[in-house]
Amino acid sequence: MRHITAAEIAAFEKIYRLNLVNGLPGFKPANLVGTAAPDGQTNLAVFSSAIHLGSDPAVLGIVTRPTTVPRHTYQNIKDSGGCFTLNHVPLSLVAQAHYTSANFEDNVSEFAECGFTAVHRDGFSAPYVAESSLSIGLRLREEHAIFNGTVLLVSEVEHVYLREEGLRPDGTLDLVALGEAAISGLDGYHEVLPPTRYGYARPGQFPKAQ
Repeated sequence: MRHITAAEIAAFEKIYRLNLVNGLPGFKPANLVGTAAPDGQTNLAVFSSAIHLGSDPAVLGIVTRPTTVPRHTYQNIKDSGGCFTLNHVPLSLVAQAHYTSANFEDNVSEFAECGFTAVHRDGFSAPYVAESSLSIGLRLREEHAIFNGTVLLVSEVEHVYLREEGLRPDGTLDLVALGEAAISGLDGYHEVLPPTRYGYARPGQFPKAQ
């Protein structure tokens, strides 16, 4: 097994290091973050950093890149009362989702440029992605600066919209039925396969597939 030290990682060529470190967590969720500036200009960006932070209340987080250069998503969230949306990426639209990572001008909406439809629901100020089979309306509650310049945005879930076939009777989600994509590294998009599910784990009872 190859051993790579922190010193070696720091010495790697930039692109090689980016590819390696971004792939270390394994498969990650593929989401489009929808925001709007105070003047109504919409923005859409692909993120793979969404994490679950609690269920009561329902709290999710995303990590933004360092704000040493303009970050439209972060600035829009700050300027709009903390509102933003998290929209699962359909497997059929991964090319369009990846295209949102291009460096578009401030006055260009990635929704229109990348082939997505912005839709507003229930008075929420941030736009949802109409093509997404699962969308979440979030409001920023806390932000935490991380030593490398990134920022963790801790946000409370205010709205969830999803297709009926994606919700099982026990509250779990059927991401296969929803046709969701996952991400590996910076640019690898994957089809989600049916899971092997296990019941609640208890000492002395080795888990069996359900």
